[in-house]
Parts: sequence; C-alpha cells; structure tokens
Amino acid sequence: MREKEAVRLKKGIQKYSRVNLIHLPTPFRKLENLTDELAGPEIYVKRDDLTGLAFGGNKSRKLEFIVPDMLAKKADVVVTWAALQSNWAMQTAAAARRFGIRPVLVLFKRYDLPEEYDGNMLLDYILDAEIRIKEPIRDKNVKTEDYLAVVEDVAEELRCRGHNPYVISVGGSKVLGSMTLPLGAISYVNAFAETLEQTKAACFEPDYIVHSTGSGATQAGLVVGAKFLAEKTKIVGISVSDEKKSFTKDIMDIAAETEKALGLDPKVESDDVIVFDEYIKDGYGIVNKEVAEVIRLVFTREGIVLDPVYTSKAFVGLMDLIKKGYFKRGDKVVFFHTGGTPALFPNKHKIVELLKQ
Repeated sequence: MREKEAVRLKKGIQKYSRVNLIHLPTPFRKLENLTDELAGPEIYVKRDDLTGLAFGGNKSRKLEFIVPDMLAKKADVVVTWAALQSNWAMQTAAAARRFGIRPVLVLFKRYDLPEEYDGNMLLDYILDAEIRIKEPIRDKNVKTEDYLAVVEDVAEELRCRGHNPYVISVGGSKVLGSMTLPLGAISYVNAFAETLEQTKAACFEPDYIVHSTGSGATQAGLVVGAKFLAEKTKIVGISVSDEKKSFTKDIMDIAAETEKALGLDPKVESDDVIVFDEYIKDGYGIVNKEVAEVIRLVFTREGIVLDPVYTSKAFVGLMDLIKKGYFKRGDKVVFFHTGGTPALFPNKHKIVELLKQ
C-alpha cells in the first residue's frame, strides 16, 4: 500500500459523514477447496454479503454514506427504483426505516417473476415500504435518466402531498436526483482500502478483484482505490445487465466524479475499467443452468451461498476466465461477494428444475 496516497485518500473519505449501519471489516478468507479444484489462481472471498443490515450486501456500504445526505436535506421520504427483486431497494428501505424515513420503491418488472411477496419483495413488505410496480421501459437504448423521469413523477406527487422526498438512482450509483456527490462509489474506495489491509495481513497484494457489476459505483470505487493504493491490482467487473461499451463509460464517469469528490488528481483511464459482458446470456435476472450449477458448486465446496442475479453470474465468469487462461496459475484473485441472496427464493422453482436436468 502506498502510505502517502493512503493518508490522502483517507482524509478525502473522512470529509463525508457516515452512519453506523454495518459490521466492518467484512470477513475475508481463502477458498481452499475451489482453489484446488479449479487448478488456476489462488481464490479468496470478501464477504460483503455479511455486512449485517438486513440480509447484507454491497448496497449497505453505500447507504452508510447516503443516509447522512438524506438527513442533512431533511428528507422524510426516500424514493428509488430497481427491478422487482432488488437487493438495493430492500437495503434502502431497511436503512431508511432505521432513521425514521419512509421508503417508496418503484419496482420495474425486468424479468419474468410473479408479483408475489417472496424474497426481497417479502422483506420490502415487512418493512412497510410503499411498493409501486411498473412495466419496464421497452427500449434497447433506455438509459438511467429515462427511469429517473418516471421516479421524479412519483417524487413530485409526494411533494404535492407535503413530503420532502430524497430521490436516489438505482444502486446509489449515478449522481442524479437528490444525490449530488458519488457517495456510493466513495464507500467502495473505502472498501478497497479495507480489503488491502486484509490481504496485507495475509502477506500479499491481490492481482485481481473480480465482482458482479450492475450500476457502476462498486466498480468505480474499487478502480479508484486500486489506482491510488495498489496499481498492480486489476478490477474485473462481470456485467449482469449492460453491454461493455456504454457501461464502461458510466463507470469512467463515476470514477472521475469520485476522484474529484475526494480531492484526488485524475488518474483513472479507460484501460483501468475491465468489463466482461459475455455472461449476461439471456438477460438481467434470467437464471440459466450455469447459474444454478455454480450456486450448488460454491455452496457444496465452501458453504457460501451465491445469489442468482449477481454473484452467481460473476462466479460463472470467474470460472470461465480461469478455463481460458486469463489468470496465471498462482495469481491471487479476490472475489467480492456483493450479496443479494434473498433473490434465491422467488427463483426456487427454476433453480430446482435446472439442477434436476
């Protein structure tokens, strides 16, 4: 770790208020069985599924930085959007409730699951979130801003009823709505520094960090952290939703905003943003046989449960990249488990059907 850069980066992060939502540092260990079985790099796991808010996940790191902004702006309602079984939406509702803020969740039916109280939707209901289910925007060129327009209509309705809503983009990623700083990404710069402390204690610096990437802030934060603290560490994002070209630009934009917010000289370049979109397969949230099998593999070998939307597709990507020789034997690869396990349950019939084949 570069000590001077670390001090500067830490000071930049400390400028921003945080609330105590989660247990840190999250656990870190080597996946001994899978390292042996896959016969490639040494594989480690960072358990950000065990953050401690609700069922855990990477979104709660972001919310530690976002909630203070809600409180500073005296919001009494938080409005965000996501897919039907979104871990982000549920985590936002759980965090908001802790601070007396009412959650309004605009959920788009982006994949073929029933509108029933199961998985994250059950948790949303238990949290007494106001749930508004919408049809997806049927346009292959749809952008985050198009969804924001729908959500802003909901926010305006709430304003007319006398509320002061705080609007956050999906995943707490883009600087849109009420969030004027890249607070989600800043939390993952901090997460990179935390991970580096853990790998340093294990006497190594990671060659790669592999994770599922969906809205961009997690990858942008990790990329900024790596660029300033451990430039040899490459951040590999396995996309679960968007094609590489446009998504790389989104990550670059968030990374640039993050560097600025932390008072850092711009260093992140396009070559630093590595995204694989080959593993989206049938689309966001669509469970296939590879996903079902990798969930079983990781659970039976390591006792770790992956989710069917994000981390399973990232692990499918990790295994395929090992097979293709992307990583050298002996490389040290950290897999970030970003959570989302409640989505297993509404997908239960499909997973069982695929595993029986």
